[in-house]
Amino acid sequence: MFRSVALLSLEHVRRQFGGITAVNDVSFDVEAGQIVGLIGPNGAGKTTLFNLITRLYKPDGGSIVFDGEDLLRLPPHRIVSRGIARTFQNLALFPTMTVLENVLMGCQSRSGPRPPGTDEQQALEFLHYVGLEDLAGRSVVGLPFATLKQVEFARALASAPRLLLLDEPASGLTHEEVERLGTFIEALRDDLSLTVLLVEHHMNLVMRLSQAVHVLDFGRLIASGTPDEVRANPTVIEAYLGPAADAAA
Repeated sequence: MFRSVALLSLEHVRRQFGGITAVNDVSFDVEAGQIVGLIGPNGAGKTTLFNLITRLYKPDGGSIVFDGEDLLRLPPHRIVSRGIARTFQNLALFPTMTVLENVLMGCQSRSGPRPPGTDEQQALEFLHYVGLEDLAGRSVVGLPFATLKQVEFARALASAPRLLLLDEPASGLTHEEVERLGTFIEALRDDLSLTVLLVEHHMNLVMRLSQAVHVLDFGRLIASGTPDEVRANPTVIEAYLGPAADAAA
Protein backbone atom coordinates (compact mmCIF):
# COMPACT_ATOMS: atom_id res chain seq x y z
CA MET A 1 0.00 0.00 0.00
CA PHE A 2 1.31 3.47 -0.91
CA ARG A 3 2.42 5.61 2.05
CA SER A 4 3.12 9.30 1.59
CA VAL A 5 6.51 10.59 2.68
CA ALA A 6 6.53 13.02 5.57
CA LEU A 7 7.86 16.52 4.96
CA LEU A 8 8.94 16.69 8.62
CA SER A 9 9.73 13.66 10.74
CA LEU A 10 10.64 13.67 14.43
CA GLU A 11 11.95 10.46 15.97
CA HIS A 12 12.52 10.01 19.72
CA VAL A 13 13.38 13.69 20.24
CA ARG A 14 14.51 14.62 23.76
CA ARG A 15 15.56 17.84 25.47
CA GLN A 16 16.38 18.47 29.11
CA PHE A 17 17.02 21.70 30.99
CA GLY A 18 18.85 20.73 34.16
CA GLY A 19 16.62 18.21 35.90
CA ILE A 20 13.55 19.07 33.83
CA THR A 21 12.72 17.00 30.77
CA ALA A 22 10.95 19.49 28.49
CA VAL A 23 10.60 17.11 25.52
CA ASN A 24 10.55 13.40 26.27
CA ASP A 25 10.92 10.85 23.45
CA VAL A 26 8.59 12.61 21.00
CA SER A 27 7.97 11.08 17.57
CA PHE A 28 5.52 12.20 14.89
CA ASP A 29 5.35 13.09 11.20
CA VAL A 30 3.97 16.12 9.40
CA GLU A 31 2.70 15.27 5.93
CA ALA A 32 3.23 17.74 3.09
CA GLY A 33 0.24 19.94 2.33
CA GLN A 34 -1.42 19.47 5.71
CA ILE A 35 -2.28 21.76 8.59
CA VAL A 36 -1.22 19.86 11.71
CA GLY A 37 -2.14 20.91 15.25
CA LEU A 38 0.23 20.61 18.20
CA ILE A 39 -1.64 21.15 21.46
CA GLY A 40 -1.24 20.67 25.19
CA PRO A 41 -1.23 22.56 28.50
CA ASN A 42 1.12 25.43 29.19
CA GLY A 43 4.58 24.02 29.82
CA ALA A 44 3.89 20.86 27.83
CA GLY A 45 6.92 21.43 25.58
CA LYS A 46 5.30 22.80 22.43
CA THR A 47 7.44 25.91 21.99
CA THR A 48 10.53 23.96 23.04
CA LEU A 49 9.78 21.54 20.21
CA PHE A 50 9.57 24.47 17.77
CA ASN A 51 12.92 25.70 19.09
CA LEU A 52 14.41 22.26 18.48
CA ILE A 53 13.08 22.08 14.92
CA THR A 54 14.51 25.53 14.14
CA ARG A 55 17.76 24.69 15.96
CA LEU A 56 17.50 27.44 18.56
CA TYR A 57 18.06 24.49 20.90
CA LYS A 58 20.02 21.33 20.26
CA PRO A 59 18.24 18.07 21.10
CA ASP A 60 19.76 15.74 23.68
CA GLY A 61 18.69 12.81 21.54
CA GLY A 62 16.63 11.72 18.57
CA SER A 63 16.43 12.91 14.97
CA ILE A 64 14.66 15.71 13.09
CA VAL A 65 14.43 15.20 9.33
CA PHE A 66 13.01 17.74 6.89
CA ASP A 67 12.36 16.66 3.31
CA GLY A 68 14.85 13.84 3.72
CA GLU A 69 17.60 16.02 5.22
CA ASP A 70 18.88 15.64 8.78
CA LEU A 71 18.43 19.10 10.30
CA LEU A 72 20.79 18.28 13.15
CA ARG A 73 23.68 18.24 10.66
CA LEU A 74 22.96 21.84 9.64
CA PRO A 75 24.10 25.00 11.41
CA PRO A 76 21.11 26.87 12.87
CA HIS A 77 21.42 29.80 10.43
CA ARG A 78 20.79 27.44 7.48
CA ILE A 79 17.37 26.24 8.69
CA VAL A 80 15.37 29.13 7.19
CA SER A 81 17.08 28.84 3.82
CA ARG A 82 16.13 25.14 3.76
CA GLY A 83 12.45 26.13 3.78
CA ILE A 84 11.31 26.40 7.43
CA ALA A 85 9.91 29.65 8.83
CA ARG A 86 8.10 30.48 12.05
CA THR A 87 6.16 33.06 13.96
CA PHE A 88 6.63 33.54 17.68
CA GLN A 89 4.48 33.37 20.79
CA ASN A 90 5.58 36.90 21.60
CA LEU A 91 6.00 39.22 18.63
CA ALA A 92 9.63 39.37 17.48
CA LEU A 93 9.63 42.37 15.16
CA PHE A 94 12.32 45.06 14.93
CA PRO A 95 10.81 48.19 16.52
CA THR A 96 13.28 50.62 14.90
CA MET A 97 12.36 49.42 11.39
CA THR A 98 9.43 50.10 9.09
CA VAL A 99 6.90 47.46 8.13
CA LEU A 100 8.68 46.93 4.80
CA GLU A 101 12.12 46.69 6.42
CA ASN A 102 10.85 44.01 8.80
CA VAL A 103 9.52 41.97 5.89
CA LEU A 104 12.77 42.45 3.97
CA MET A 105 14.54 40.60 6.79
CA GLY A 106 12.62 37.51 5.69
CA CYS A 107 13.68 37.97 2.06
CA GLN A 108 17.31 38.34 3.05
CA SER A 109 17.31 35.04 4.91
CA ARG A 110 17.02 33.17 1.61
CA SER A 111 20.14 31.81 -0.01
CA GLY A 112 21.45 32.54 -3.49
CA PRO A 113 22.08 35.71 -5.51
CA ARG A 114 19.12 37.79 -6.74
CA PRO A 115 18.91 40.77 -9.10
CA PRO A 116 18.89 44.22 -7.44
CA GLY A 117 15.44 45.23 -6.23
CA THR A 118 14.08 41.68 -6.20
CA ASP A 119 13.85 41.45 -2.42
CA GLU A 120 11.94 44.73 -2.09
CA GLN A 121 9.55 43.78 -4.87
CA GLN A 122 8.81 40.44 -3.27
CA ALA A 123 8.47 41.97 0.19
CA LEU A 124 5.87 44.37 -1.20
CA GLU A 125 4.06 41.44 -2.82
CA PHE A 126 3.79 39.66 0.50
CA LEU A 127 2.61 42.84 2.20
CA HIS A 128 -0.07 43.02 -0.49
CA TYR A 129 -0.94 39.37 0.19
CA VAL A 130 -1.60 40.12 3.88
CA GLY A 131 -3.31 43.43 3.07
CA LEU A 132 -0.66 45.80 4.44
CA GLU A 133 0.92 47.32 1.34
CA ASP A 134 -0.36 50.79 2.33
CA LEU A 135 1.61 50.57 5.59
CA ALA A 136 4.96 49.65 4.01
CA GLY A 137 6.67 52.88 5.04
CA ARG A 138 5.18 53.05 8.52
CA SER A 139 7.15 52.23 11.66
CA VAL A 140 5.83 49.11 13.37
CA VAL A 141 5.69 51.04 16.64
CA GLY A 142 2.12 51.97 17.50
CA LEU A 143 0.43 49.66 15.02
CA PRO A 144 -2.50 47.54 16.30
CA PHE A 145 -1.61 44.12 17.67
CA ALA A 146 -3.47 42.22 14.94
CA THR A 147 -1.62 44.28 12.30
CA LEU A 148 1.73 43.45 13.88
CA LYS A 149 0.85 39.76 13.63
CA GLN A 150 0.17 40.25 9.92
CA VAL A 151 3.61 41.87 9.55
CA GLU A 152 5.16 38.82 11.20
CA PHE A 153 3.25 36.55 8.81
CA ALA A 154 4.51 38.56 5.82
CA ARG A 155 8.10 38.35 7.09
CA ALA A 156 7.84 34.58 7.52
CA LEU A 157 6.33 34.15 4.05
CA ALA A 158 9.04 36.33 2.50
CA SER A 159 11.63 33.66 3.34
CA ALA A 160 9.85 31.33 0.85
CA PRO A 161 9.12 28.50 3.30
CA ARG A 162 7.63 25.11 2.58
CA LEU A 163 6.91 24.51 6.28
CA LEU A 164 5.48 27.26 8.46
CA LEU A 165 5.56 26.89 12.25
CA LEU A 166 2.88 29.04 13.91
CA ASP A 167 3.24 29.55 17.67
CA GLU A 168 -0.12 30.64 19.14
CA PRO A 169 -1.10 32.97 16.28
CA ALA A 170 -4.62 33.51 17.73
CA SER A 171 -3.31 34.77 21.08
CA GLY A 172 -4.62 38.25 21.85
CA LEU A 173 -7.01 38.37 18.89
CA THR A 174 -10.75 39.08 19.00
CA HIS A 175 -13.31 36.47 17.92
CA GLU A 176 -13.69 38.12 14.51
CA GLU A 177 -9.91 38.31 14.07
CA VAL A 178 -9.58 34.61 14.94
CA GLU A 179 -12.15 33.76 12.29
CA ARG A 180 -10.19 35.75 9.69
CA LEU A 181 -6.97 34.09 10.86
CA GLY A 182 -8.42 30.64 10.26
CA THR A 183 -9.41 31.57 6.71
CA PHE A 184 -5.96 33.05 6.14
CA ILE A 185 -4.14 29.90 7.34
CA GLU A 186 -6.28 27.75 5.04
CA ALA A 187 -5.36 30.09 2.18
CA LEU A 188 -1.66 29.65 2.98
CA ARG A 189 -2.08 25.92 2.49
CA ASP A 190 -4.29 26.16 -0.59
CA ASP A 191 -2.84 29.20 -2.40
CA LEU A 192 0.85 28.88 -1.49
CA SER A 193 1.03 25.09 -1.02
CA LEU A 194 2.41 25.54 2.47
CA THR A 195 2.52 22.89 5.15
CA VAL A 196 1.61 24.30 8.57
CA LEU A 197 2.44 23.07 12.08
CA LEU A 198 0.17 25.00 14.43
CA VAL A 199 0.63 25.45 18.18
CA GLU A 200 -2.55 26.94 19.58
CA HIS A 201 -4.77 26.98 22.67
CA HIS A 202 -7.86 28.06 20.73
CA MET A 203 -9.39 24.61 20.30
CA ASN A 204 -12.16 25.58 17.89
CA LEU A 205 -9.51 26.96 15.54
CA VAL A 206 -7.22 23.93 15.84
CA MET A 207 -9.98 21.38 15.35
CA ARG A 208 -11.46 23.30 12.42
CA LEU A 209 -8.19 23.66 10.52
CA SER A 210 -6.16 20.54 11.27
CA GLN A 211 -6.04 17.28 9.37
CA ALA A 212 -4.01 15.73 12.21
CA VAL A 213 -3.46 16.72 15.83
CA HIS A 214 -0.65 15.75 18.24
CA VAL A 215 -0.98 16.28 21.98
CA LEU A 216 1.87 16.90 24.43
CA ASP A 217 1.70 16.73 28.22
CA PHE A 218 4.76 17.20 30.44
CA GLY A 219 6.95 16.80 27.37
CA ARG A 220 5.45 13.46 26.32
CA LEU A 221 3.32 12.74 23.27
CA ILE A 222 0.10 11.36 24.76
CA ALA A 223 -2.08 11.18 21.63
CA SER A 224 -2.09 11.59 17.85
CA GLY A 225 -4.96 11.38 15.43
CA THR A 226 -7.67 13.22 13.58
CA PRO A 227 -9.39 16.11 15.38
CA ASP A 228 -12.39 13.87 16.17
CA GLU A 229 -10.16 11.13 17.54
CA VAL A 230 -8.19 13.52 19.73
CA ARG A 231 -11.31 15.32 20.94
CA ALA A 232 -12.76 11.99 22.11
CA ASN A 233 -9.54 10.60 23.63
CA PRO A 234 -10.03 10.09 27.41
CA THR A 235 -6.35 10.76 28.16
CA VAL A 236 -6.45 14.06 26.28
CA ILE A 237 -9.71 15.08 27.94
CA GLU A 238 -8.24 14.40 31.38
CA ALA A 239 -4.89 16.09 30.70
CA TYR A 240 -6.00 19.09 28.69
CA LEU A 241 -9.38 19.47 27.06
CA GLY A 242 -11.58 18.78 30.06
CA PRO A 243 -15.28 17.94 29.76
CA ALA A 244 -15.94 21.04 27.61
CA ALA A 245 -13.82 19.66 24.79
CA ASP A 246 -15.61 21.68 22.13
CA ALA A 247 -14.98 25.03 23.79
CA ALA A 248 -12.10 27.31 22.91
CA ALA A 249 -9.34 27.19 25.51
